Amino acid sequence: MLNSPILLDTHVWLHSQGAIELLRPTAVKQIDAAALRDAVFVSPISLWEIARLERDGRIELSVGVKRWTNLALAQPGIHLLAYTPAIAIESVHLPPPMHKDPSDRILVASARIEKMTLITADKAILAYAKSTGLPYGRA
Repeated sequence: MLNSPILLDTHVWLHSQGAIELLRPTAVKQIDAAALRDAVFVSPISLWEIARLERDGRIELSVGVKRWTNLALAQPGIHLLAYTPAIAIESVHLPPPMHKDPSDRILVASARIEKMTLITADKAILAYAKSTGLPYGRA
């Protein structure tokens, strides 16, 4: 889905905000093109994951998680996707073989419900996307 809106997996969003060299050039182009169309989204579950990573000392954000989030969401073309009842329900009822990680399930369900291309490097999500026809981009 070349012109569909895109949903960034948590690690992709983090890298796109400061460590873009860790992403594949094709992913960077896809993100940039979607941003120009005002069509890049992040899930609230990514905010939760980033806050937990910072709290647990697994990442260090130079400006703290609250300021980082405000700055990252203020970037042109990036929007916070609503966590809707449809997404919550879909995350519980995803067809197999989706694993049990709730954050990943919410991301996949969000992409399915909102008809978005999920940009990720997560091997389990990529395998699931291939087996179910979920549009994806490799980060």
